[in-house]
Amino acid sequence: MKDRSLKSQFRLTIILILASSLLATIITYAIAVFIFIQLEYNSIYPANYYEKQLPDIETYIRKQGTALVDPVAKDELERLIPLEGVDYQVLDAKGEVLYGSVAGSYVDHPGEVYGRLNTTFSSRGKLVRAVPIFGEQGEYGGAALLAYELQVSSAGSGGRLWIVVLFIAVFVAPFVYLILFTILFSRRFARRVNEPLQMLVEASNQIKNRNLDFELGYRSGNELGQLCAAFSDMKDELESSLSAQWRLEEERRSMTEALAHDLKTPLSLILGYAEALIGDEELGGSMKRARYLTIIKENAEKSSALVRQMLYISDLESSGPELAPVSVRIGPFIQEKLSHFELLAKQKGIRIVSDLRGDSEAIVRFDTDKVERILHNVVSNSLEYTPEGGSVRVSVSVEPNRVAYEICNTGPPFTGRDLERMFQKFYRGEEARGGKGSHSGLGLYIVKMLTEKLGGSVRAYNSEAGEACIAFSHAVETG
Repeated sequence: MKDRSLKSQFRLTIILILASSLLATIITYAIAVFIFIQLEYNSIYPANYYEKQLPDIETYIRKQGTALVDPVAKDELERLIPLEGVDYQVLDAKGEVLYGSVAGSYVDHPGEVYGRLNTTFSSRGKLVRAVPIFGEQGEYGGAALLAYELQVSSAGSGGRLWIVVLFIAVFVAPFVYLILFTILFSRRFARRVNEPLQMLVEASNQIKNRNLDFELGYRSGNELGQLCAAFSDMKDELESSLSAQWRLEEERRSMTEALAHDLKTPLSLILGYAEALIGDEELGGSMKRARYLTIIKENAEKSSALVRQMLYISDLESSGPELAPVSVRIGPFIQEKLSHFELLAKQKGIRIVSDLRGDSEAIVRFDTDKVERILHNVVSNSLEYTPEGGSVRVSVSVEPNRVAYEICNTGPPFTGRDLERMFQKFYRGEEARGGKGSHSGLGLYIVKMLTEKLGGSVRAYNSEAGEACIAFSHAVETG
């Protein structure tokens, strides 16, 4: 069945459900008939059951004779007559009812009884047997009318209950079987369909994790088998193309790391000799020479900082350093880090406004070195693009298991291109925000990688007041 098409499998499942339900229903009906027959003999009286009791009753009536005309004989007579199926009346010689189990009369007028003695006639929907009552001398003393019906009857309330239960079971059985077999066969059909789908989901996750070393073990001639075969072919093509791409990416990363390492030493030497020449009074020299040396020193410092950033990114991209959380009070920690920017902000005529929300004195654990680096990159970037007289607003919200930051400045707002690409590696921004050209385009890329490593996220947006904002968060451990 596995190699059948899904349409055929579905049709076959429907047929199996109906056939199984029909077969089970037939078996149930056969069992019900058997039980009914047993009940009929054990708990159900046949139609002529009460009619067969009449000869014994007649014998008793004839034996008692006119003694039955006395109402005191009622109790003894009713012990003999099965009142659940036979009604009776005792009449005097005139045809008047003396006593009985029912009211009314089975004849139109009292004199009619005499003409119906020793006969069975129909009255009030029942058969009535008229039994004469004679005295000891043979004189006519009255009659006893015994009324009954020819129909199947239960031997007791228990028998009737079994019949009701049996008929309910017979009526409900087809629907119950239909539901049960639908659940059973639909689950089997779902398992057959779900097996290859789960394999495809797992294979997709493997590709997402850059692992192409796997095989799809599902083989079938149906649509799902064809889909798995096509997916395997696609995986093989991806493996041949992506492996080359990943290999080139790894080689590029290795080359970048090696180049950064190679540049680190000569840049350190250039920077060291430039500082030595600037500070050596014995060498003297012109103002022009000093200016040139200062330019060499500044650019060597920038190049050295870029190399350090490239090495740091290479380390992060290669799984990165492990987290080293420490316990701190979040309020004092933020205030201390912001104090590092006070001098630079004062020199540029910029106000730094901080706002701490939540329990700022709460002791939390997180990697303070990485958070400090994030704050340094974002705040320094905001200060650089904020014009003189502007402000940088730093809002910190302490939440359960998380700290959220919002850093906004009154500089030029982000453009659409900035918002789309600003966290990409080496993106330097539009001219409106990147005209100074002093950025490597790695700062916000590092911010994104660090926040994700710290279990948080980062985003950029323009506030309603026209501020350029960057919001990020990171997870913390409380206690």
